Amino acid sequence: MPHSESQPLGTYAQTTHQITITVRPFYLEDQSVPEARHFVWAYHVRIENHGNETVQLLTRHWRITDSLGTLQEIRGDGVVGKQPVLRPGEDFEYASGTPLPTPSGIMVGTYHMQSEKGEAFDVDIPAFSLDSPHIKEPVH
Repeated sequence: MPHSESQPLGTYAQTTHQITITVRPFYLEDQSVPEARHFVWAYHVRIENHGNETVQLLTRHWRITDSLGTLQEIRGDGVVGKQPVLRPGEDFEYASGTPLPTPSGIMVGTYHMQSEKGEAFDVDIPAFSLDSPHIKEPVH
């Protein structure tokens, strides 16, 4: 079955420590089964280094909340199996996804990074809304 995405739900961006994180979520109608309480989103992330130092993304921490207020936390090394190194002016892009048992939710998180000098710091991932066409009005 061909992969199809709906229109992006919006673009969300935030800069912390001269690292800009931009996220674009998409509702995946073809992978969702609303009757079975299974709603799926993909999200595209762009990480841009606007600083003067090389940095490496070491870990991620996501907080995913569905429309009933159920919180799921995900922690792990890197993103999509990688711990990208970003030199000044470079960027890294990846796509991932998440299922929810409700037709809407919200995601927010942090990337833990380290500079080439060994300084560790967190970069904020902006909160972004996961809204499907199966809700009467977007909650977020």
